[in-house]
Amino acid sequence: MIVSYMLTCLALNIYFEARNQPVMGQIGVSMVVLNRVNSTHYPDNVCDVVKQGIHSKISGYPLRNKCQFSWYCDGLTDTPKDLDAYRWAEIIAKDVWDHKGKSDITNGSLFYHSISVRPKWAEQKTFVKRIGDHLFYK
Repeated sequence: MIVSYMLTCLALNIYFEARNQPVMGQIGVSMVVLNRVNSTHYPDNVCDVVKQGIHSKISGYPLRNKCQFSWYCDGLTDTPKDLDAYRWAEIIAKDVWDHKGKSDITNGSLFYHSISVRPKWAEQKTFVKRIGDHLFYK
């Protein structure tokens, strides 16, 4: 049951962060989540990593635009609409989960962003590589 929940969190992150990316880009986004799980600087499970952010003390909901992964606190529904893309995200999540630690195509990256934005934090990180439309950093 717990593994199923973790896979759902990973699949949702793939779907909302990278569904328009090639398979390798979707795997890269997944690897960042798993790399964070394995880091002492982040929560120690997939769902807590994916949902990490500032939450309201009153409602418990995440504050808009205050999360590690933008989709989780953008104010939009977290229910996938493109079911084919979500099924594919589930397949990738399961494969990455089953093979975690065997091949990290991001070389240990803990961060990424789309090429369409230039976050200030990126200047302080070490660029690793580009996969699809995402730039990965340590």
